[in-house]
Amino acid sequence: MGVLDNLSEELKNAMKAKDSIKLESLRAIKSAVLMAKTSSGAENKINEEESIKILQRLVKQRKDSASIFMEQGRSDLAEPEQAQAEIISSFLPKQLSEVEVDQVVSNIISKIGAQGMKDMGKVMGMVSKKIGGKAEGKLIAKLVKNKLSL
Repeated sequence: MGVLDNLSEELKNAMKAKDSIKLESLRAIKSAVLMAKTSSGAENKINEEESIKILQRLVKQRKDSASIFMEQGRSDLAEPEQAQAEIISSFLPKQLSEVEVDQVVSNIISKIGAQGMKDMGKVMGMVSKKIGGKAEGKLIAKLVKNKLSL
């Protein structure tokens, strides 16, 4: 069962409940998925990994917008963005804790014998591939940078 399998059902439920924030979030997901399916080179299908990347991008956009609005003292605009980020996040696989991600990072660094910041890209790529959307890239980058700068 894919992360987007129940999207249509959720859309219907949000319409019936007249939940405008959830409806807007779900429509954003549907729109991004349709854009990915119809983009040049796409085969009118997207796999699980691409779906997760789309969802992560949407969550990041909402969180970035919310933080900008908060900096400008516009909590009235930030709150709906944060709510949308939470709704979209609910479609993502369960996120790993920082400790779990740290263990994966440590294992990969020792496995490939990374020796400093010059290996950061290699480690980041391998960690991202192994974790597969179960952690934010920002967290992975922070942990890798901390480990490699020691």
